[in-house]
Amino acid sequence: MRYMTVRLAPAEGDGFHPLGKQLSADPEIQREAIHHVKFLDDKTVLTFAEGSGNRDRYEEIMSSSPSVHNYLVSGDDRWMAVSQFEPTEPVRRILEWHQRADIVIETPILFGADGTQKITIIGDESAFRTLFDEAEAMASLEFEIVETGEYEPDTQQFTRSLTSRQEEVLAAAVEVGYYRAPREATHEDIAEAVGLAPSTVGDHLRKIEERVFEAIVR
Repeated sequence: MRYMTVRLAPAEGDGFHPLGKQLSADPEIQREAIHHVKFLDDKTVLTFAEGSGNRDRYEEIMSSSPSVHNYLVSGDDRWMAVSQFEPTEPVRRILEWHQRADIVIETPILFGADGTQKITIIGDESAFRTLFDEAEAMASLEFEIVETGEYEPDTQQFTRSLTSRQEEVLAAAVEVGYYRAPREATHEDIAEAVGLAPSTVGDHLRKIEERVFEAIVR
């Protein structure tokens, strides 16, 4: 059994969510990850997703679109949202292919700051070639293979659970000596390296540590 991690980016339009472009561009909202996605019989999509930032602004955007059938949000600065919506054409084709193919999509599906999605697919080379052919045929989709290899669930599960911004903060923290004993750096040092506020760095480090420790004790 093999895995392939890909980065998918919408080349035009709203991308994978009917409001994806607007949600990704809003400075008050951070789209973190998708923890579950299901293609329903009525051809709508149901997702269980994680976000942070201004929840009221997120709900304002979601309620403004006729493409969103229903949504529920729980939490404050960091929240989880269940939403049902009409998919864009690229995501509809991908989900229809997923139903036919002998593959598993590993969750969470992570968001980049620019609205891209980092997805790990588990299957065989034949399924990967089919996915590549499908993606190549979609002019509205940019498809980049990040890595591929034999699937070993225990070796890379920690970084796969992190967003691209969290990976950047973690790499900077290690580089400046934050995790050395004795500690050689502060949140301010990391913040300077990645161009964020120290308080934001602290929030990211807490989320990183939470996800890593959860992976260890599963």
